[in-house]
Amino acid sequence: MKDHIVISKATIDRLPLYYRTLRSSQEEGLEIISSEELGHRLGVTPEQIRKDLAAFGQFGKKGVGYFIRELIRNIGEILGLHRNWNIAVIGIGHLGWALVNYRNFTALGFNLAAMFDANREKVGQSINGVKIDAVECMEEIIRERNIHIGIIAVPEAQAQVVADKLVNSGVRGIWNFAPRKINVPDSVKVVNEDLSVGLSSISYHLARTL
Repeated sequence: MKDHIVISKATIDRLPLYYRTLRSSQEEGLEIISSEELGHRLGVTPEQIRKDLAAFGQFGKKGVGYFIRELIRNIGEILGLHRNWNIAVIGIGHLGWALVNYRNFTALGFNLAAMFDANREKVGQSINGVKIDAVECMEEIIRERNIHIGIIAVPEAQAQVVADKLVNSGVRGIWNFAPRKINVPDSVKVVNEDLSVGLSSISYHLARTL
């Protein structure tokens, strides 16, 4: 990556979309794809794709396109997907259950290494070969299993307590599905997924078109 260029959040957010679409194209049997075809599949202009990728280096061949296998590998390395990150899900309710059964975690290089819940009836059960442990054991197990990323899928009231435990355990990344802002040190990266925001955004646009 070019050190003197500041990469925008919008560019970083588009990289996983490129990665996913390239993988789908590869599964279809394609070996080469143009920025025009990639843009058509994503609803992104070819110029934007070329600009995004150019921020990280020289990819593709003019007049030919991008070699899909090579570009998948390069974008995967940019995103750190070759690192095989260990993840833990805290809160195995409806949302947590759906997350731990998301088959693409493994395909993307994420290893579900631990699950935790406060419900004693769930503790001890296994999902996809991983046992649900009690939240009281969370900090010890996270350290033992070298968990890099914690996924918070607990009710709003418990989110900050869980976040504190994750930080104390040495977790450096948090994917937060609880509908509240959590406070963590600057050294910990947090991505918030508030489902109500997405639905409210759709509602806003529908209210002005219907």
